[in-house]
Amino acid sequence: MSSKILPTLYRFLELVRRDFIAGLLALAPLGVTIWAVSWVIAFLDNLLLPRILRLFGLEEAARIPFIGVLFSVIVIVIFGILVRHLIGQRIVAIWENFLTRIPVARGIYGSVKQLVETVIQTKGHAQFRRVVLVEYPRKGMYGLGFVTNRVKGLLPGHANEELSSIFIPTTPNPTSGFYLLVPESDLIDVDLNVEDAFKLIMSGGLVAPERFNSKHKTLASPAPTQQS
Repeated sequence: MSSKILPTLYRFLELVRRDFIAGLLALAPLGVTIWAVSWVIAFLDNLLLPRILRLFGLEEAARIPFIGVLFSVIVIVIFGILVRHLIGQRIVAIWENFLTRIPVARGIYGSVKQLVETVIQTKGHAQFRRVVLVEYPRKGMYGLGFVTNRVKGLLPGHANEELSSIFIPTTPNPTSGFYLLVPESDLIDVDLNVEDAFKLIMSGGLVAPERFNSKHKTLASPAPTQQS
């Protein structure tokens, strides 16, 4: 009896495992997206309005949900209008000059400002210009990276030599990674756009464009040689 029950149990568990993986693959992206959007909404909802209400001693128990999001967006837009069109540029210059005199605040403010400008204000250039392969971390192994910039004059004695700034993200968290300076001649261009490259990196190679997927391809057998 046990010889018949065990195979049936194994098949049942295998079916459950496959269904669980299929459900996980379907729900995980949706769950992460909902979590990220919820976090942003909650952050904006509690960013300014609750603090202002407490400042004036007002009760916030009856506060309408999401009104804090709208309030935060309106304040940010108004501040943007002031900075771009009125006297905001001078005010920003004053506090930047003040912050640059404080050692710790200077580094934090400068880094955050540069990061935000790179991500949001592309100034006509893509943040990642192209996708390349770099022979890294050793000879014979390759890492998928993004060209972010070009620099010149870093190598002593080679003032006119340009090096490409390469960012190689880590898997599955592409927000961390490695920064390399590589000569252009050592880069291998890849027929991938930035979005597909990020999908490939974040999935650990599981999500690849169909043209790079070899599991459906068959190896061609060598043509028979004619014997004389």
